[in-house]
Amino acid sequence: MASFATKVISLALKAVSAASPETAGRIAFRLFCRTPSRKPKNVKERTALAAAAPIIARSQRVTLSFAGGWVVARHFRRHAGGEGPRVLLVHGWGSRSDYLATMIDGLLAAGSEVVALDWPGHGASPRRSLTMIEAVRAVDAAWRHFDGFDVGIGHSFGGASLACAAGAVVCDVPARVPEKLVLIGAPSEMNWLVKGFGRMLALSPAAQAAFEGMMERLSGRPIDGFDAARILAALRISVLVIHAQDDKEVPAAHARRYGAAGPNISLHWANGLGHRRIVSAQPVIDKVTSFIREEEYERRQVLIA
Repeated sequence: MASFATKVISLALKAVSAASPETAGRIAFRLFCRTPSRKPKNVKERTALAAAAPIIARSQRVTLSFAGGWVVARHFRRHAGGEGPRVLLVHGWGSRSDYLATMIDGLLAAGSEVVALDWPGHGASPRRSLTMIEAVRAVDAAWRHFDGFDVGIGHSFGGASLACAAGAVVCDVPARVPEKLVLIGAPSEMNWLVKGFGRMLALSPAAQAAFEGMMERLSGRPIDGFDAARILAALRISVLVIHAQDDKEVPAAHARRYGAAGPNISLHWANGLGHRRIVSAQPVIDKVTSFIREEEYERRQVLIA
């Protein structure tokens, strides 16, 4: 059921759309890009931030610039003797790197080097808005600064963003393709988000077209081009998709769509962990680190041969 605020906004947009669908579409786009407050909402989130602090404190803060803005990344160097891959780790919408601290700790214990990125409007990064285009540019900025990544791991919006960055969906940004990707609770396409947002606000067809046109003008390609499943199938890199069938934010149908996209994509169900707890669950972290180690083992065997 739509909230009272959503109903009020929907009625307001309906009135605006009657006079100018284009204006209504632009307003809808700004609302779509608006990021939530980064302040912890409850005791549970405050506790999680406090628990993450000692892990985050072990990192070096890095500022990364891209066209139109800048973001903050946390660089965690490998433990002594670590020989794992360099990993780019990105969070989901309304989250922050701190909430991935348990995953970071597990990756470091497995010998990896980790760069955790805070999207614009999230965590330590500035602003109160975010687009997929900006996310792709932020990935590009991290890629240039750290001279590439062996593995990309993304939760929710972060997973879709890594796929879109690999597919060069922004016309002036080169494809940033790691050797392996891990997508956790990630949507498989932007169409689902954009159409769903329009239905939630009850946008008229003309206002919806204007809304979608804003993103198309920014990226240089239609919304259909932001299809993460299709991108990854075409790239043929090794991909692990982890999802819970009880995920209430990103339906399990997205995971199935990934799994059916190509033989290079493996699907692992982590049922009972929902959408947010999944990134901190030890069985999921074990699955991710095992996936990474398998690649490292295969690479070493090739070098030996």
